[in-house]
Amino acid sequence: MNKNEIAAMIDHTLLAPDATKDQIIKLCKEADENKFASVCVNPCFIRLCAEQLKNSTVKVCTVIGFPLGSMTRESKVFEAADAVDKGAEEVDMVLNVSAVKEGRYEDVLDEVKAVTAAVKDAGIKAGKNIVLKVILETCYLTDDQIVESCKAVKAAGADFVKTSTGFAIIKDKDGKLLPNGATEHAVEIMRKTVGPDFGVKASGGIRGAEAAAAMVKAGANRIGTSSGVKIIQNL
Repeated sequence: MNKNEIAAMIDHTLLAPDATKDQIIKLCKEADENKFASVCVNPCFIRLCAEQLKNSTVKVCTVIGFPLGSMTRESKVFEAADAVDKGAEEVDMVLNVSAVKEGRYEDVLDEVKAVTAAVKDAGIKAGKNIVLKVILETCYLTDDQIVESCKAVKAAGADFVKTSTGFAIIKDKDGKLLPNGATEHAVEIMRKTVGPDFGVKASGGIRGAEAAAAMVKAGANRIGTSSGVKIIQNL
């Protein structure tokens, strides 16, 4: 793949809790200059990004139920619809990881269905086709749980499965922090499960061109990263 094709897969991301308006404006300018797929920001910056990118092909992406996924279904539904009303064109939601760990896949299905309906309805009112990506937080899951989560997300009508928030905290028995981002293994499982025509987003810890290329090779067709400019410059 060439540089332009990789750029078109990148969600240029800034989700730090201390991000400033100036940093978000810079993010938008970088995304526009490099023709990235989207900027991915916290909901409080949706309107700012929509204004900055009103004449750009770059989409405004935001996160809901972030980063834990432990909010109520009703909260996620409201947050998702509100995000679209404010100008988001892509929504990345965190599923209920507890429900997955307990094998409550019907609950996962129902929640994603509810959020899908909310964003699609809000999109119709706004005259836009809204993309919904569902974050599995794969570092917490077994291979079988990844598979079953992917099946539920696809059946619920979402558009993408996504690996990670990048904010998960997972430790070994000695309290040492373990990797919490995307892995080629998880992406391969996700792609195999959802098939060739469904979206797979790799996100979390992707900081270089080599890592991005590996995720694409594993099956990702969208890359979430705060290092988009660096990746493109090193291709």
